[in-house]
Amino acid sequence: MKKKIWLDGLKSVARMGETAVVAAKAGIKYATEKPSNAKLMRETFESLGSTYIKLGQFIASTPSLFPREYVEEFQGCLDQTPKLPFSYIEGVLASEFAGRDLGEIFASIDETPLASASIAQVHAAKLVSGEDVVIKVQKPGVETILYTDLNVLHWSAKILEKVVPKVKFASLADIVEEIKNRMVREVDFIEEAKNIDDFSQYLELTQNKTATAPKVYHLYSTRRVLTMQRFFGVPLTDFNVVKKVSKDPSQVLITAMNTWFGSLMMCNSFHADLHAGNLMLLEDGRVGFIDFGIVGQLKPEVWTACIAFMDALQKTDFPLMAENMLKMGMTDREIDTKILADDLERLFSGVLLADPQDILSSNPADLNDIMMDMVAVGERHGIRFPRDFALLFKQMLYFDRFMRILAPYTDIYADQRLQMVQTIDPNLLLKH
Repeated sequence: MKKKIWLDGLKSVARMGETAVVAAKAGIKYATEKPSNAKLMRETFESLGSTYIKLGQFIASTPSLFPREYVEEFQGCLDQTPKLPFSYIEGVLASEFAGRDLGEIFASIDETPLASASIAQVHAAKLVSGEDVVIKVQKPGVETILYTDLNVLHWSAKILEKVVPKVKFASLADIVEEIKNRMVREVDFIEEAKNIDDFSQYLELTQNKTATAPKVYHLYSTRRVLTMQRFFGVPLTDFNVVKKVSKDPSQVLITAMNTWFGSLMMCNSFHADLHAGNLMLLEDGRVGFIDFGIVGQLKPEVWTACIAFMDALQKTDFPLMAENMLKMGMTDREIDTKILADDLERLFSGVLLADPQDILSSNPADLNDIMMDMVAVGERHGIRFPRDFALLFKQMLYFDRFMRILAPYTDIYADQRLQMVQTIDPNLLLKH
């Protein structure tokens, strides 16, 4: 035990030294090349690895807390890292399943990884019982690096708050704490397994046969290893490939969206990272949801208010938009909804002179701009949006990209098949 504490302390010191070297290089680059602050920060974060990459992604998905230029720059924060040798993967498996013969669990494991990101590497495998699975293995020192980095960030934030007491984005230490809570959950694969089970239970209770999530093999999963059913299918980013599997690609997208919208109302958390790599069209025609490491939590009434807000926008009913904006956020002030409605009218009149429906067919960059403007209007009136509101909106942007591929000539949001707010049987509700 003492040896482990000593080793962890040594790793922490080494990590702080590594951070200092990268920071020094960034300083030299700033002095010689004069890049923009946002670009330099993104490049530095990518050099520093997993914790800072996740921090960058948090910045990109939280426009209510960070300046626009940083939000936009960090949209491109890369999460791909070098592949680890298979010998490391074998070592982790042997350590996590100590006392058990790996040959009695896995019949085979592919040495070439399917994917390698900042926190984990994924390998295909086959169980001795014959099932095809994927094994998600945590990368070395992730937790130690995470805690060291976040402690440094927390210390830095405290100093910054003292040196610049009127810093625009106050409570930086609280923000770091929020990031820490999220990232600690992401590096605990037991938590991810619970998220998958929660989603699968929702599919079962609603008798949804058109979507699925991978089965988790709990006996072969730990905090650092997650063993799941392997899905075979195609990503939703290639129209021609999807067309070979489904006669109606737009129905595939409708299925994915309806399933996700239902989970907002009925699951303990919602999948907050459904990009192209995490949605698949399986060989049997079902839509497969994978990678539940990043999730958000949203009260059903907040989502209902979001839908009512968009509906009021389409009708250009700005007073109703103002009312629902209050329901979406939180405030400790008395809000004059008429003044808020006037501000919203000024904002959206400039964006949607032609047709209010354009809000739902703008390109993702425009939609992101609109959300940031809307959040800014809310802040001026003392309205604070839930932290996970940005994750919700980010997912809407992902769906926008899918629409352009799978249904380029269809107005999905006007499609009768789409159910953004679903009728819920109280007996089926998972939330309390």
